[in-house]
Amino acid sequence: MNQPLPTPCNTGSTIRQRGQHEVFCGLTSIIWLHRKIPDAFFLVVGSRTCAHLIQSAAGVMIFSEPRFATAIMDERDLAGMADMHDELDEVVEKLLERRPEIRMLVLVGSCPSEVIKFDLGRAAERLNARYASRPRVLCYSGSGIETTFTQGEDNFLAALVRGLPGDIRSGRPAQLVVAGSLADVVEDQMARLLADLGIEDVVFLPGRSSDVLAPIGPQTRYVLAQPYLGATAAALESAGARRIDGIFPLGEEGTTAWLQAIATTFGVSASRFEAVTAAPRRRAREATAHYRPWIEGKRIFLFPDSQMEPSLARYLNRELDAEIIEVGSPYLHREHVAGELAMLPPGVSISEGQDVEVQIDRCRAARPDLIVCGMGLANPFEAQGLVTKWSIEFAFTPIQGYEQAGDLAELFARPLMRQGLLSGAASPSRRVAS
Repeated sequence: MNQPLPTPCNTGSTIRQRGQHEVFCGLTSIIWLHRKIPDAFFLVVGSRTCAHLIQSAAGVMIFSEPRFATAIMDERDLAGMADMHDELDEVVEKLLERRPEIRMLVLVGSCPSEVIKFDLGRAAERLNARYASRPRVLCYSGSGIETTFTQGEDNFLAALVRGLPGDIRSGRPAQLVVAGSLADVVEDQMARLLADLGIEDVVFLPGRSSDVLAPIGPQTRYVLAQPYLGATAAALESAGARRIDGIFPLGEEGTTAWLQAIATTFGVSASRFEAVTAAPRRRAREATAHYRPWIEGKRIFLFPDSQMEPSLARYLNRELDAEIIEVGSPYLHREHVAGELAMLPPGVSISEGQDVEVQIDRCRAARPDLIVCGMGLANPFEAQGLVTKWSIEFAFTPIQGYEQAGDLAELFARPLMRQGLLSGAASPSRRVAS
């Protein structure tokens, strides 16, 4: 049987930071979103810098044609000397002539388009009317001015929910919406587990096709698969859905608690839940145990970057026996991560927002064994002899669910294993943090 989750503990007051921040741009979420929905095309309305960023983040695609591009804004656009709507219409026309298979066109706002107040919503409405919603045109902001990279996905999913046609909402609603982009292999595993629990009419958001629209109504419950989906949750609730509260499916404990919250909502018996989850829970514990000796007792500092930090810290502490020094997050959706924060040990520092120089000073003073941070901070820390892990890897890598528990542990263990090899250590050091 499942052990009850602990009652909230005192993690101390939150450090609120409002200074210079170092986070990846929200446009980068396109890299996993365009793979998730093969018949969608993401068109960034931005500068050449935006185009270089997306191409660099995606890597060079030699054998396939990517399903994202940039409608380049030049000096005439920024100076107001050209009609951006006319220019965008021309770009879209050429795009659809070349790629007639596109079923959903997503216009993505960037820093330049938002600075000049270009109305993407108006453009989407005009293009929908022009092409009779074939393809369907949506828009959202991926600007990096005030957002971190995972908020691009949040804004897109919120736009997807708000753009549902009326006949879809008035049809038979789904019992359950699983919100948050998951790798196909993870989605398949979750779908099998939910089916084995007897839960029907499950819709994953986003789906693998733009035609897979989530029917939402007052009978619909939704559960978040990612902790950073504040706008998505608000859009789902505006459509009538109600949230299932729980921690997030990272590691054996997190996945079990996530599934248990769903099972309890739908009246699944304890015996059935145990029968369905016993074997994958055992596999998850065994896979995690392989990497625990490299991580247990290690002191870890998490910089704000992906908004997954509270969930990652809970997993590190409770399943890998790491000591958490500080948990930073660009934004804290307190209602969504309340369970995660409650499971952190007493005395852990929680920080929201960022004042990067001040936080760097705190990190240096703490001398952690491992720093989870953005790529812009990692190299300077490595040059100072500190071990780092890029936080963006947790967004790109399948880590949710039972079968990925070992992969998640390995992501944290790998830099420590590398350090051990470089220092000549043949096996992980087992030490108790003071």
